[in-house]
Amino acid sequence: MSKIEIKSFNLYYTNFHALKDISINIEDKRITTIIGPSGCGKSTLLRSINRINDTIEGVRTSGEINVYGENIYDNKIDVDILRRNVGMVFQRPNPFPISIYENVAFGLRVNRIGSNRWTISETVEKSLKAVLLWDNVKDRLHKSALSLTLEEQQRLCIARVIAVTPRIILLDEPCSSLDPVAIQKIEELMIQLKNRYTIIIVTHNMQQAARVSNDTAFMLFGKLVEFDKTEKIFTNPLKKETEDYVSGRFG
Repeated sequence: MSKIEIKSFNLYYTNFHALKDISINIEDKRITTIIGPSGCGKSTLLRSINRINDTIEGVRTSGEINVYGENIYDNKIDVDILRRNVGMVFQRPNPFPISIYENVAFGLRVNRIGSNRWTISETVEKSLKAVLLWDNVKDRLHKSALSLTLEEQQRLCIARVIAVTPRIILLDEPCSSLDPVAIQKIEELMIQLKNRYTIIIVTHNMQQAARVSNDTAFMLFGKLVEFDKTEKIFTNPLKKETEDYVSGRFG
């Protein structure tokens, strides 16, 4: 069963038609990448899956995005619960200017998940271990998160998402500000995390998409051109536009 079913989904920024009749099924515990040139709607589609676009004035939508069989654009949906279940990690690491510990504990406190200090501390440790950061920071948990390297900050942001037990993780260009060594480490982390989460990544990096993802969606001018297994998209795509893009002939 698909974890995310997008059906004839359209999004408008006032009069600009940004997403055009998108339909796609995303499977459980796989990594799906969304590729395409700048301005094609990749990040808009990603942000539609946890309704962050709602915060932009003039946005309106039609169609459906079903997560576990529930249309998240239904008026009855609690958007706070949705965003807890569908976590988001942004292009540039955005740790809060507080301690490493409190960054991970933040969502637990806001959502009243941790009932006591022991439970919160246990979850903080578990989350930091999940992103392979615990050994690096266990002796400086109460130091500022801003003292970490960019790669460590991005891991911390992923730990902050994981702490509130999401089902889906959205990553918007998560490696764009990192050096090649850090990129490799984050990619290795993503591959490990897919055993527990459904992961969707927006990336401009064709090599990254080929390395880490199981499935790839190619977008152009707000439309979904092609969606298939990553190997097929990169070696034997059905559409000429896809072949031109992945081969570097445009974009």
